[in-house]
Amino acid sequence: MVSLEPQQSTLGAHCDAKGKVWSIFRLFHTEQGYAMFQPQSAIVQELAELKKYAVFSKVEFTQSDKACFGVLGEQASAWVEQHFPAGGDVRQHNGSTAVRVSENRWFVLADAELISALQSQDSLTWVQEALWTKFDIEQGLPTLTDAMQSQHIPQAFNLQALDGISFSKGCYTGQETVARAKYRGINKRMLATLKGTLPAPVANGDEIVIERSVGENWRKAGDVLATFQYDDNTLLASIIVNNNLDQDVEFRLSSQPESRLSLALPPYPLDEE
Repeated sequence: MVSLEPQQSTLGAHCDAKGKVWSIFRLFHTEQGYAMFQPQSAIVQELAELKKYAVFSKVEFTQSDKACFGVLGEQASAWVEQHFPAGGDVRQHNGSTAVRVSENRWFVLADAELISALQSQDSLTWVQEALWTKFDIEQGLPTLTDAMQSQHIPQAFNLQALDGISFSKGCYTGQETVARAKYRGINKRMLATLKGTLPAPVANGDEIVIERSVGENWRKAGDVLATFQYDDNTLLASIIVNNNLDQDVEFRLSSQPESRLSLALPPYPLDEE
């Protein structure tokens, strides 16, 4: 917190005492203080745990009522420059905050006035939230919802490679497990991407279970965090898998045994800190 500059954002994780992750968030400054951007479904437990610390400090934790939208495409940075003239990867203007996620991709924590003004502009193209998920998967960025809370340590989400873990910070909840995973090399999982064209589309709301080949058998490959489906039935999946798998291992959707998915490593070195 104290090292985060006003024009920077950082990924981070909130862990339980065993080092298992309650939430993965992007932390940044706002005009009122700090914000932790994360999937809404994870906030219920996250907020309850954070509020335990509020009684010891002059701080208040609340769930923001501001809307959030993404800005994507080749003109994304130009649009941000127009509406948020201050420089940097985090920008404040008239009660709203713009945060750079990657090249040509920003999200905006917006006040009601900005939302109202944008909804009346015919020049903007509004798309489904699924497109944002697609870029998260392709860029190897983790998404944690309530279904995956308290299941994995931060390294399973590749946070050590995304500057989401500090190994020089003082004591924090779950630190012993997180540090042991680094210095004793006991972490056996990573976040990766699977891709393949399915024989049939997956219906919205269907549980997606992915299996990997083990000899002549098939076993559950890992926990699926997010998926995106193209119109031609090509599926992208963000999944936590063992980090010692061969590149040519085969995967399939359990509900479509004839399907095949291929493994792609994240677009960054996993051992970077």
